[in-house]
Amino acid sequence: MSYPVKAEQGGTVRTVVLARAPEPVASWVWDLDDVSSGGLQPALETAARMAAVLSGHGLLEPDGLEWGWFAVGRGGIGIRTTLSLPTVEPDSTELARKVLQCRPVGFEAAHPTSIIVTGYGEWHDEEGSPRKQSRLVELSVVPNQMGPGAEVSVFHDIWGDCDFQGHPHPELYKRNAPRLAAALKELDDLLGVACEPGEPTYFGNAEGYGVAPADLIDGLGPDLTDRL
Repeated sequence: MSYPVKAEQGGTVRTVVLARAPEPVASWVWDLDDVSSGGLQPALETAARMAAVLSGHGLLEPDGLEWGWFAVGRGGIGIRTTLSLPTVEPDSTELARKVLQCRPVGFEAAHPTSIIVTGYGEWHDEEGSPRKQSRLVELSVVPNQMGPGAEVSVFHDIWGDCDFQGHPHPELYKRNAPRLAAALKELDDLLGVACEPGEPTYFGNAEGYGVAPADLIDGLGPDLTDRL
């Protein structure tokens, strides 16, 4: 679902703003326990490799990292940190050092939790025109020594067969969903592990390499706008 934006001289122009759900429309997770070692630097290296695949499909141009902190014995400490990425590809050793240098004062034993790679992606409107959108696709990695993993999540309705109001939008679906599916398949090949669907939410769930189709009643899917 998108919203019209008024032009400065009156009338309307085609919007470039997509409605975003507060929870994923679908997500895909990879258990990397058997193919990657745990720890911060390996997690950042995995993120870089996965981001390169998503970038190749126009879905994510990374510009920063975002993560929380936890302390052993007390859990999350309620602090989130953001870090802008350099314009050149960062060395994983140097990037890991910068992440740890962001540790909050007063929490010397805190460790980073799941790290989200932020940036812009490109979606295609019904006419096929490319549009830029912040956080179109979110990539996250877990720097856990006991169980490294990764996740890709989407929060907009363009990946499913209906918009958030329940109206079918076959052109948007055809122009965007196959691009996401192709990227997810390539990530499976890259990681050597098949993705699994993440937890379902009010806004949808993953099925294979796409968003599960909506249950239609009289040609309409569910109206999900009450929680947007």
